[in-house]
Amino acid sequence: MRLPRSGAGWTIAVFGLLALLLGALGLIWPETQLRLLGFEVPAERAPGDYTGTFLTASSMASFNMGVYYLLAVATEWRPFYRFTVWFRLVTFTVFSIAVLSDVAPDRFFGVAAWEGLGAVATAVGLWWDARRTAAGPGRSAAADDTAPGPGPVPVTDAVH
Repeated sequence: MRLPRSGAGWTIAVFGLLALLLGALGLIWPETQLRLLGFEVPAERAPGDYTGTFLTASSMASFNMGVYYLLAVATEWRPFYRFTVWFRLVTFTVFSIAVLSDVAPDRFFGVAAWEGLGAVATAVGLWWDARRTAAGPGRSAAADDTAPGPGPVPVTDAVH
């Protein structure tokens, strides 16, 4: 895999790698994942307790999301970067409400904070990249990152 080519790309790569690794952790050592999130790990689960099933599903989703983020970095898919900013802010809000309404333990706010700070970091990276691009040779301040240039061609463009 190639290294990120932008500041925003680095923020997406870090999040993607951590999502992939934490997803794998939840699949391999679910009790460790639960402890990291501040959840209780009883010696035995009651009948009808589907914590393991839910953890498997969310860990697999995290693993897959990590792959998606890393794929976006490999192709420098900037519209995806912008999309993640808004939805990570939504995730921050939902997770914060879960903690504040006692649906999740206080330690779970760390997950909310990670999402919120990641969204802000990516937004700052996008701003910085746009500013740096606008100041580059032969580029106007109005240039956007959808204009053709060096680098990989988006799959949709390569097909047509």
